[in-house]
Amino acid sequence: MEPIKLQTNIPSLKGAIAIPGDKSISHRSIMFGAIAEGKTEVTNFLMGEDCLSTIACFKKLGIDIQQQDEKIIIQGKGFDGLQEPKEILDVGNSGTTIRLLMGILAGQSFHSVLIGDESIGKRPMTRVTKPLKSMGAVIQGRNNGEYTPISIAGGSINGMEYELPMASAQVKSSILFAGMQANGTTTIIEPQKTRDHTERMIRKFGGEIEVDQRHISIKGGQKLKGTTVNVPGDISSAAFFLAAGVIVPDSEITLKNVGLNPTRTGIIDVLQDMGADLTIIPQADDSFEPSGDIIVKTSNLKGITIEGDLIPRLIDEIPVIALLATQAEGKTIIKDAEELKVKETNRIDTVVDELRKLGADIEATNDGMIINGRSQLSGGTVSSHGDHRIGMMLAIAAAICKEDVYLEKEESIRISYPAFFDHLKGLSK
Repeated sequence: MEPIKLQTNIPSLKGAIAIPGDKSISHRSIMFGAIAEGKTEVTNFLMGEDCLSTIACFKKLGIDIQQQDEKIIIQGKGFDGLQEPKEILDVGNSGTTIRLLMGILAGQSFHSVLIGDESIGKRPMTRVTKPLKSMGAVIQGRNNGEYTPISIAGGSINGMEYELPMASAQVKSSILFAGMQANGTTTIIEPQKTRDHTERMIRKFGGEIEVDQRHISIKGGQKLKGTTVNVPGDISSAAFFLAAGVIVPDSEITLKNVGLNPTRTGIIDVLQDMGADLTIIPQADDSFEPSGDIIVKTSNLKGITIEGDLIPRLIDEIPVIALLATQAEGKTIIKDAEELKVKETNRIDTVVDELRKLGADIEATNDGMIINGRSQLSGGTVSSHGDHRIGMMLAIAAAICKEDVYLEKEESIRISYPAFFDHLKGLSK
């Protein structure tokens, strides 16, 4: 496809937008709805390509999933109701789908094969296949289960105690799905606290789970019951408009119904530490996931150091944080973010390379970046490299460029935010 011309030199952004449903929660709502018994209704589901891949996979596993108006209706069959797929399960570009689905399939008595797109074919799966094999699942794949295609012959699996070698909510969640089907108790020890959507959803669907700081335990043989799930807006998607509201002149944006799960709000902590003008209005309800509105205004930012336990709470927001740092006074240092190397792209190298094309003073390190602000960004041709978060970050960068900016592979943005360009255009009128 030909590169598209992005909006540049935007004088102001004003208005309110409703952030699309959280991608992580949308994925899990389908998975839990399928393995629960009875009907589950999901509202504000993210109709992005990644989440649609999850729906497609569970339909192949014999689950009836329908869209009725703005609801997703799932007729759950319990763990025992999943059926051997007649086709290969294609997860598309979704790392969440493949890694969590492996945990579900690990305890099933049938055979299944998972594949994905070119990006998925390069992403490491041993972090999931190794613990699942330790529980008794039979898993094969390229390079001893490191890469897709992945073949799983599940069956009787046993609980275990497992210390995660890296902070990963996907690995944790995969093991929890397997643990719900295992004989005995499964205990996971996290090196750092990661997003806890799976733990919250287990309780939402009537399951039991024990969480003590970084120790998480779940008993096997549990049965879940269908329920209703209202998906809050995705703070990882909101992050791009939080950034836009801060760095575009004369701006004030209200972001409606944004998820405020404490394990995901690292971007808010960073913005506040950098000096951003933010107002948070929590919603007073009994939802299993906290949410609220966020008002952001044009601000003067300062450079900071981002590291340690904060990183897992903002790992998906680091590309746009790097952009923010180019407009902050002084130096911003990002450390302890090696996990960026195994996302849809190597996000350390990709962010550095693409922002340099626009004139940023930024360099890569082994575990992050060093950004010197404040830079006047110029024009050029940049690429998402097929990574939705890189594409959206570059579109926000273009908003403060005075020269033309062209984006290659813009279609990747549909993975998590199909209405992104419409929302940006609506705020700039």
